[in-house]
Amino acid sequence: MSVSAKTEFDVDAPPSVVMEVLMDVESLPEWSGPHKSATVIEEHDDGAPKRVQVSVSLGPISDDQLLDYTWTENSCTWDLVEGNQLSSQHGVYTVTEGKGGGAHVKFELEVELKVKLPGLIVRQAQKVAVDTAKKGLSAEVKRRAAD
Repeated sequence: MSVSAKTEFDVDAPPSVVMEVLMDVESLPEWSGPHKSATVIEEHDDGAPKRVQVSVSLGPISDDQLLDYTWTENSCTWDLVEGNQLSSQHGVYTVTEGKGGGAHVKFELEVELKVKLPGLIVRQAQKVAVDTAKKGLSAEVKRRAAD
């Protein structure tokens, strides 16, 4: 069962701060409610996270996942290597200059569940993913930009 979620939003902070937050994957549990833990297992040559172990709990779904990350100057992409509840996951944050000097963030997530779930639960999970991407990331970016 394939499930996708997308959102776009503006953050009143430079794109570099948004990318800094995204690159700090071990801070995910601090601003992303579903993430219970995140540990960098392997880094790219430049020190950016490459392979990350996460524990996620979203409603009735709890999963331990191994994710591979790739980075560009303005994007963060991750793909599922292995998980208990998902057969695939592909996510992307793309960060560009926003109007008025802030950042414009585009979030896209597509997952393939191993088990069929009721539509209501799936829609709730989609809403949480979008809300976390928008509200959680925005709040953390604003907090760091103010420091």
